[in-house]
Amino acid sequence: MENVKNIILNAETALGIEFGSTRIKSVLVDLNGSPLASGSFDWENSYKNGVWTYSLDEVFEGLRASFAALKKSVYDKFGVKLETVGSMGISGMMHGYLAFDKDGAQLAEFRTWRNTITAEAAEKLSALFDFNIPQRWSIAHLYQAILNGEEHVGRVDFIATLAAYVHYRLTGERVIGVGEASGMFPIDSSINDYDVAMLDKFDGCVADKNFPWKIRDILPRVLVAGERAGTLTAEGAAMLDPTGEFRPGVPMCPPEGDAGTGMVATNSVAVRTGNVSAGTSIFLMVVLEKALSKLYPEIDMVTTPSGKPVAMVHCNNCSGEIDAWAGLFTSMCSALGMDISIYKVLDKMFESALSGDKDCGGLVAFNYLSGEVITGLDSGKPLFLRGPESKFDLPNFARAQLCSAAATLSIGMEILADEHVKIDKLLGHGGYFKAPLAGQKIMAAALEAPVSVMKTAGEGGPWGIALLASYMQNKAEGETLEAFLDSRVFSNEDAFEVKPDPEDIVGFKKFLDNYKKSLPVEKAAVEAF
Repeated sequence: MENVKNIILNAETALGIEFGSTRIKSVLVDLNGSPLASGSFDWENSYKNGVWTYSLDEVFEGLRASFAALKKSVYDKFGVKLETVGSMGISGMMHGYLAFDKDGAQLAEFRTWRNTITAEAAEKLSALFDFNIPQRWSIAHLYQAILNGEEHVGRVDFIATLAAYVHYRLTGERVIGVGEASGMFPIDSSINDYDVAMLDKFDGCVADKNFPWKIRDILPRVLVAGERAGTLTAEGAAMLDPTGEFRPGVPMCPPEGDAGTGMVATNSVAVRTGNVSAGTSIFLMVVLEKALSKLYPEIDMVTTPSGKPVAMVHCNNCSGEIDAWAGLFTSMCSALGMDISIYKVLDKMFESALSGDKDCGGLVAFNYLSGEVITGLDSGKPLFLRGPESKFDLPNFARAQLCSAAATLSIGMEILADEHVKIDKLLGHGGYFKAPLAGQKIMAAALEAPVSVMKTAGEGGPWGIALLASYMQNKAEGETLEAFLDSRVFSNEDAFEVKPDPEDIVGFKKFLDNYKKSLPVEKAAVEAF
């Protein structure tokens, strides 16, 4: 206890704050990456005027609340006030669109990664660049606003992701980590910066609009892991901690997206490593040995926080529908006079799934709260299907929900298999893997590959950005991010590996076959309901 007190008082720590889809979490770690304390704030996106969004008032309310909860945790556990840290970093949901004028005024609602409203722009830019531009990317949102004739575009002075914008407000620096930048605009990994030829093509494409800006001028400046990205200003410190106890001057690392922090949190930043991040959304990332043979609309090309090329299979929907059913079951328990937490209900759902039939008893579920590019849906409607011959019980229902969460990812992975992409290790993290075994077994069957989970799997992105902040401040001369993680953070980390069970694979394939055959029903639901 005394040792930890001294670590905190001497600022031998790093702080990571991540803006996730349903939670803003702050994590404090020591110089070995061991978590010391955390604090969080729950929030949820809103669907307003056809757009999935969060208000900036919510962003900074949540930032303050999460940090206040962290401070309280530090004081309650160790009896000391958290007045400074050795380094810190901001992470958030990748992609999306935040636009501001020269006075810093927000020009349009925050359009998050969840929106599938940029199909025309994504298609035209993909053809222009001969490079897949997903609908989620910031450049797709900007170009769609141009195609829509939105008045605000001519007044844009700065566009950002959520992490880059919060970092800007805390430091005054318009910068971004290369991994996060790769979800705004294509990156040239040979220079770890935006692709120059594509920047020129975009400017040429909109030249007739006579905007007062060039695309280079309104994007944040790209930095790689290990570079300094400014310091916490007095204004930023007051924004983070209105009590005035937390001091300015803390060095900050480049802001990164949840994909990059997920790679760091699972030590998956080296070539031929991969990770599956399964929470509100689900995505698989593999660090490539070589480029893919051609453009695939289903595959995003992004980078690690140090700039290595990565193939990403991204799906907008994962555990949201599981959480919704758990909420229903929890309220049923409450109606029956039982005080049972939703977390206990979730654990029981995952446990029950293990005893379900391998093919889910003929049940089919769609977890589509929003659209999915991989299956050709611009929007989604959650759906549960069963026939009179289906075996409808809790284990099969729970297993169908877990299989549904992995189904679209499995469809996207078929492309990487055809490209002969090699993966030496695949690590899972996020809420889907918190309950013992169930998520791992189903994901291993869905991907037909061993899936490992570390003890730190539940720490996720906030821990990952804290590790990036620590790397920036504490790396040795010339030490790579991979070496830093291997030697200082994960040297004693044991990963629990689950190999795919042949019977699970056969059962999941039967479920997926039913799932694919039922896609017209999901599409009809989207159109009709």
